[in-house]
Amino acid sequence: MSDKSSLNMNRRSVLKSSLAVLAGGALSQAAVADAAESSIKNVNLNSSPSTLKITDMRYAVVVKPGPSPCVLIRIDTNQGVYGLGEVRDIAGYQYAMVLKNRIVGENPLQIDYLFQKIAQFGGGARQAGGVCAVEMALWDIAGKVYNIPVYQMLGGKWRDSIRIYADTEESPEPSECAERAKGRVAMGLTWLKMDIGIRLLEGKPGMVMEPAGQSNWEMRVQPHPFVATEVTDKGIDRLCEYVAAVRDAVGYEIPFSIDHLGHIGVKSVMRLAKAYEKFNLEWMEDVIPWYYTDLLKEITESSPTPILTGEDIYEIADFEKLCSNHAVDKIHPDLATSGGILRTHRIGDMAFTYGVPMAMHFAGTPVSCMANVHCAAATRNFLALENHSLDVPFWQDLVTGIEKPIINKGYIKVSDTPGLGITLNDDEVKRHLKPGTGYFEPTPMWDEVQSLDDALFS
Repeated sequence: MSDKSSLNMNRRSVLKSSLAVLAGGALSQAAVADAAESSIKNVNLNSSPSTLKITDMRYAVVVKPGPSPCVLIRIDTNQGVYGLGEVRDIAGYQYAMVLKNRIVGENPLQIDYLFQKIAQFGGGARQAGGVCAVEMALWDIAGKVYNIPVYQMLGGKWRDSIRIYADTEESPEPSECAERAKGRVAMGLTWLKMDIGIRLLEGKPGMVMEPAGQSNWEMRVQPHPFVATEVTDKGIDRLCEYVAAVRDAVGYEIPFSIDHLGHIGVKSVMRLAKAYEKFNLEWMEDVIPWYYTDLLKEITESSPTPILTGEDIYEIADFEKLCSNHAVDKIHPDLATSGGILRTHRIGDMAFTYGVPMAMHFAGTPVSCMANVHCAAATRNFLALENHSLDVPFWQDLVTGIEKPIINKGYIKVSDTPGLGITLNDDEVKRHLKPGTGYFEPTPMWDEVQSLDDALFS
């Protein structure tokens, strides 16, 4: 074909396309509107995102869905869309409500901006509970407004279901530990964790060396290196009996972790970790406070049993210090302490770059649980999510809108429902309210600024 013929054909093609466009524009403006509507069909048209504003924040305290009372918060908006969040167990509602006056009037979809505005009021351990609860609720609102699940806003999911691992408290005798472990497996759990520590050795001579007359504060609150408590060979042998009983009961194929060793010295931790080598544990948890990076690294380097920590850490920088120094083998953030959904996802991404896997600590209601599920679904190096409420019969009844049973054969299905994917079962939650407290009652007492300690720079 000549260049001239080719040019004429191209001209005819352009003319034909142009006439088609003009004809289409002349014949149907509705077609353009239909196309535009189709392109945003996943947006909740009952809401106008640009004019969305926070109007209120309220709370309710639920008794015993976890190891302690749980505080639920609800953030309301001017368009009827609300979000649910949860303060971490043990922390009070005050940690969340003090933030109310700093977010009312703001657009809840500006999640990162609002988080940075309130992040200064977080801190190590439970003090970050209010900040994290607010962050969860903001994601819940965003998902409802845009009609998509939270995990999708984090970049999509790596998995369709989230593995749950069982938290199981101490049992007085090894045989009881074995029976409880078998019970967890019968429930469908594929990962076990059990509290096995020096409390099991109390009153047994020759098993624990410690100064006489120590106060409860010294034994439970003072950091491990300052308590002067060490486990003897006899004590280590006894603790191994508990671990061996569990392994004999469930086998060696299932991951098995240990928590709540007690406040024992660094050298005792090392000796215990070596004694446990033959049981092929998945990890020993929180063996000493997380901020002793050099001591943790010393333990980890000497230990054939993996070491894990992280449930009381708030800042990404502190997690990165542990990961970059390989001071632990695995990390274990609690989303209700570590800054909420987005920051915990970022912690996971950071740990991945250092080759560090991430399990997740959780104790509370299905509200915080679903926040964890969405974060875990979107985080590549996730291992398993803890649950403290496997023996609470009403736990899953607190919410609706999600497939039941919530925990099915050891997994939670990742819901595609907008936001966190759940709605409170009002009647059931009211049945379990802390005596003397109301159900999302007005909170005008928190409308005014309670302090002027916002971060300022001169």
